[in-house]
Amino acid sequence: MSLVTVLPLAVVMVAGPQLLSAIFLATSEQWRRNSAAFVGGAACSISIVVTAAYFLATGTRSAGASNTTLSWLIAAVLVAAAFNVYRTRETAEPPAWMGKLTGASPRFAFRLGALLLGLFPTDILTSVAVGATLSSEGAPLRDAAGFVLATVLLLALPSLSVLALGERAEWLLPKVRDWMTDNSWLVTEFVIGIFVVLTLT
Repeated sequence: MSLVTVLPLAVVMVAGPQLLSAIFLATSEQWRRNSAAFVGGAACSISIVVTAAYFLATGTRSAGASNTTLSWLIAAVLVAAAFNVYRTRETAEPPAWMGKLTGASPRFAFRLGALLLGLFPTDILTSVAVGATLSSEGAPLRDAAGFVLATVLLLALPSLSVLALGERAEWLLPKVRDWMTDNSWLVTEFVIGIFVVLTLT
């Protein structure tokens, strides 16, 4: 897959509670181990979903069914979700488990990475789209590596910034975290908007 295709998909994968969780973990007590475990869990779940979608699409490709109707249905559901996010923006609260991330363990971080990147609705749709697209184009499964690596790199940015910037990152990351928490509905709308465009194109 080309870089132009991979980057928007990777952004869709991480924008929202995924990146916010990575920032929380990068400022946690065991930030090195937690961040590594989180990224590892995410990489595992993304790879599993993409691989399953690839082989499922390969097995059903001979049916010759069109994906146009499904694409429009997914887009309609996402538009409805965007409207609901906007309608409830004043009362929406961050998930309760986010408050536990600063004292998280590596095991918890691994499970969180696997669940967020493997079960979050837009992440499932994105990973399935990658696997199915590669299959429909007759491309090898290894071509999904760029997508997985780009997503993992974005998730690792908070911990990499701590390594690179030191104390400055310890000052900057909480500010980014607080902004994303306070404006989570904007981040969600951004993610949904990108995915609607990707779905229809």
